[in-house]
Amino acid sequence: MNKYELALVVNAKIDDEERAAVVEKAKSYITRFNGTVTDVEEWGKKKLAYEISHMREGFYYFIQFEADSDCPIQVEDNIRIMDNVLRYLVVRKEDKKQPEKEEA
Repeated sequence: MNKYELALVVNAKIDDEERAAVVEKAKSYITRFNGTVTDVEEWGKKKLAYEISHMREGFYYFIQFEADSDCPIQVEDNIRIMDNVLRYLVVRKEDKKQPEKEEA
């Protein structure tokens, strides 16, 4: 299993219940494709770097999960068509390994 992080930027003009439903739906896509959600970070409302769909602010969420290599593709395909998601990105998190010391 690999570790991944899903970054979501959600429409800031919707109410809290709808925003929570968007995040839950994204989490359900992860579990549907045999992934395991390990953590959800809510960064709150932030100003966007540029205007997206006539909006200047969005709510940022970061969802960490573990899954096989085919899960992120399936998750992105389903999140792509969600209404209130402005931007999304799934990245693989690298394991922090201790560098091996070379012996001379």
